[in-house]
Amino acid sequence: MKQVDVVVIGAGVIGLELGAVDYITKPISPPILLARVNTHMALKATADFLRDKSAYLEREVAMRTLEVQAIQDVTIMAMTSLAETRDNETGNHIRRTQLYVKTLAERLRHHPRFEHLLNDRMIELLYKSAPLHDIGKIGIPDSILLKPGKLTPEEFEIMKQHAMYGYELLQGSSSKVLQAGAEIARGHHEKYDGTGYPAGVRGTDIPLFSRIVAVADVFDALTSERPYKKAWTLQAAADFLKQGSGTHFDPQCVQTFLDAWDEVLEIRDRYRERLYDGEIAYMD
Repeated sequence: MKQVDVVVIGAGVIGLELGAVDYITKPISPPILLARVNTHMALKATADFLRDKSAYLEREVAMRTLEVQAIQDVTIMAMTSLAETRDNETGNHIRRTQLYVKTLAERLRHHPRFEHLLNDRMIELLYKSAPLHDIGKIGIPDSILLKPGKLTPEEFEIMKQHAMYGYELLQGSSSKVLQAGAEIARGHHEKYDGTGYPAGVRGTDIPLFSRIVAVADVFDALTSERPYKKAWTLQAAADFLKQGSGTHFDPQCVQTFLDAWDEVLEIRDRYRERLYDGEIAYMD
């Protein structure tokens, strides 16, 4: 091999190592040059096509993901509405509880015990799944679910089954929201000291989502008027949460909820409901 060829090849190798994709040597052969140019134009066209195709596919995936999320949200709304039609609860109860839950979770995320469990994604999951906590009530007979007076011990045992009904209804889904809803439905009547139902689990063995929903749900139930009871005062409801701290409720959830009292009252005021001659007027 001639020395000049060695030099050219060496220079070409250096050029390729520096990022060049090809090189030509002198004397230039027009047919070879044209072939090289056509090859690289074809490669450029292919790369552009693949890049555009990738961007198109990314847009399609994003659009389909939004469609799936929208369908899921509508499904949850429909399921929640179905439960509402069989219960004395109202749409505003569901909305208030959902917002109490979100407020509580956003504050808890700054506590060392919960910061690794409550990021943006998990709080959004909790927010979307919280309305499903009582979905199991669709399996409870009207004679018990709509009874205006106090339940007998036998009737209460039947009522308690709604926790497992909700879990069984939701737990087989591939949706993370419905799976979270199943966990909440099963656990939101468990108590911190282990005296709750359906499984009698205690403390941090109760899923965090269920512990959060328990505080929000009980507070709203206490402070809401229903055909079978008068609404408790805010002070009485707050006292009940304090008294249940460490027995009924996770103590940190109670303390954090009470620390967010101004936000709680804002939510309650915005989505309040009042009874006029037996009819409920929704305020927003």
